[in-house]
Amino acid sequence: MLWLYRLLFLPLVLLAAPYYGWRMRRRGGYGAHFGQRFGAVPVLPAKRSGVRRVWLQAVSVGELNAVGPLLAAWRQDPTVEVYLSTTTSTGYALAAERYLAKGVVVGLGYFPLDFWPCAARAWRAVAPDLALLTEGERWPEHLAQAARRGVPVVAINARLSDRSFGRMRRLGPLARLMVGGLGRVLAVSAADAERFVGFGVTAERVEVTGNLKLDASPPELVAEERLRLRGELGLGDAPVLLGASTWPGEEAALLAAWRGVAGAGWKLLLVPRHAERRGEVEALLTAAGVGFHLRSRGAAAGEVEVAVADTTGELARLLSLADLVFVGKTLPPHTEGQTPVEAAALGKPILFGPGTANFRGIARELVAVGAAAKVADAETLARRVGELAVDPAGRIRMGAAGRRWQAGGRGATERTLAAIAKILRRSN
Repeated sequence: MLWLYRLLFLPLVLLAAPYYGWRMRRRGGYGAHFGQRFGAVPVLPAKRSGVRRVWLQAVSVGELNAVGPLLAAWRQDPTVEVYLSTTTSTGYALAAERYLAKGVVVGLGYFPLDFWPCAARAWRAVAPDLALLTEGERWPEHLAQAARRGVPVVAINARLSDRSFGRMRRLGPLARLMVGGLGRVLAVSAADAERFVGFGVTAERVEVTGNLKLDASPPELVAEERLRLRGELGLGDAPVLLGASTWPGEEAALLAAWRGVAGAGWKLLLVPRHAERRGEVEALLTAAGVGFHLRSRGAAAGEVEVAVADTTGELARLLSLADLVFVGKTLPPHTEGQTPVEAAALGKPILFGPGTANFRGIARELVAVGAAAKVADAETLARRVGELAVDPAGRIRMGAAGRRWQAGGRGATERTLAAIAKILRRSN
């Protein structure tokens, strides 16, 4: 099966290249260090006796935030050093600032194409003693290179979303290539653990360690920082409805919902999932005849009705300004959902649509504890926004429930570190 994957990989990549090339050019930031995607790993320090090198792959901003507590712990361990790789340009920028510049990791690079020569080249350069893959990262060639060198691979914060589960089922025997080389699976939930077992990972290799994202609390701004950020966005001191990681169609739904509460002084803050959609969002707001400001153009000259945070890596800070949060990629036709974890951790009342496939368990728990409410469509969203806008006590109760939920789910970092420490001891 591996040889079939190797034979098919290059023609499939060539077929998909125009689409992914267009996406990379549209999003920008992909020109720098491009050779790393072909296995040209940046120069790393020589390996030291008694120090285990860990290759940690975290695809983008969300995963890089989640592994922060792990990296902080390993920085204090003189027997462990980490080479960090990522996939997106936004993830690379965040990791360079937060981890590489501060000496938390010994090197940072882009994850190579999962093509035999590229992967082998990267593996020769990194020479890790342990490879870690976050969440949904499962690459057959990467796993094969590890097996060839006798290096254990661990999936951390591992999950199989409905979409990934369905795709792997359709792949049949080929799906084994994506999980067969995993020496250990540290799953987010019991449901995810069962799915991995269903694909052939023996139960002895699967452990439920919980969700790392519940341990990585987003920063809470002090009053002075909030005031400055509000001024830069043009929000004044008004209550804020925030659309977090919105996708096409959801900005229009939020605009309609906001109109129902604008008379009560509410402002709307839109944070599109992809900043390159700024032109589309700007056209919507221009046609709507509302006063708005795009954050990418600098500080607002004065107060506006709608602020658009068309930047990357700022959502955690912007959530601190919200009085009510809608989580994006959840209204029809979208089905997968963005994460509501950060909003819950910051004590924000949450609304989301029915499309929460990527975070189904979390969404269900948040609704059950009263931290969030599910809306069926744009009309229901507008109604619930209107109800909560005039119910500050209700918003406070929802926010408090979210904080309690997050606090109750902590501990994944310690369990993950303990499991990995055992594997490192065995590989000595």
